[in-house]
Amino acid sequence: MSVKDKKRGRPRGSSSQLSSLVIITAAKAFMQEEGKIPSIRKLASTLQIDAMAIYHYFSNKNALLEAITTSLITDIYQPKNTDERDYEGWQSELHNLCNSYLQLLNSYPGLLETLLSMESESPAAVFIDRFEIVISPLQLTPRAAKKGLDLLVDYLHGFALALNCNTSKTALTMDMLAGPLELYCLGLTHSNELE
Repeated sequence: MSVKDKKRGRPRGSSSQLSSLVIITAAKAFMQEEGKIPSIRKLASTLQIDAMAIYHYFSNKNALLEAITTSLITDIYQPKNTDERDYEGWQSELHNLCNSYLQLLNSYPGLLETLLSMESESPAAVFIDRFEIVISPLQLTPRAAKKGLDLLVDYLHGFALALNCNTSKTALTMDMLAGPLELYCLGLTHSNELE
């Protein structure tokens, strides 16, 4: 009986080149190519390690999934704090954030479904924090900000699904986001009046 040339079990000290970052990077690359999060076995096979070695870094598949998705979401646009009097500045920052998020979802076709099926809120918290930075000049009530966030996220997720379902990738483009976002921004500026 021959044993494949793999490192079995828990990684050994500093001689091991395996780390949580290496695992996450490999999983992200696999996800971009295959459109879905790899199984632990497939990921281990790609890394040429025993599947149990991954559990040294992540307690279970959900912990790995949370780490991968949070790592991906962290790469979206980081807005700058805008001056409260700078009406155009926050809108520009919102456009940058939304475009960045949609580009991420478009680059990783299985990411949206993964995010929507997760119980963890860590990846969503990244987007929420950045959204709150963008809208801070509006000084919205917490209720108005939550409604604005919910509407925006639902729209972006619908747009991302439409992009991913568009087989020709020509009928629907990221440029088509500009008009609806402009209308959204107009509504958001008056949302406190509706409270």
